[in-house]
Amino acid sequence: MRRIKKGDEVIVITGKDKGRTGTVSNVLDDGRVLVDNINVVKKHTKANPNAGVAGGILDKEMPIDGSNVMLLNPATNKGDKVGFKVLEDGRKVRYFKSNDEVIDA
Repeated sequence: MRRIKKGDEVIVITGKDKGRTGTVSNVLDDGRVLVDNINVVKKHTKANPNAGVAGGILDKEMPIDGSNVMLLNPATNKGDKVGFKVLEDGRKVRYFKSNDEVIDA
C-alpha cells in the first residue's frame, strides 16, 4: 500500500512550486508522482506532418518525487504525515498521524 495514491490532494513541500496544492493524476513505479498544474515545464517540439503533430513550445507536466509532497489534511488544511493501521474488520487503511483520522473510509 502506498502513502500517496491517484486522486489524493497533496501539497508541495519543497522546490519551485513549494506551498502549491494539486491533485495526483498518476503515480509512477519509481515513487514519483504527477500532480495537476505542478512542475510545468516548456517543451520544444519539432513539427511532424506525417503524424499530424504541430511544432512549437508546449507546456508539459513533469513528475515530482514523492518525498517532495505531503498529503493535504482537510481538517487543518496543511500537509500531514500518513501512517497505516489495521481496523477491527481486518482492513488496512491510511490515517493522518496528527489527528488519527482515517483517509480510506
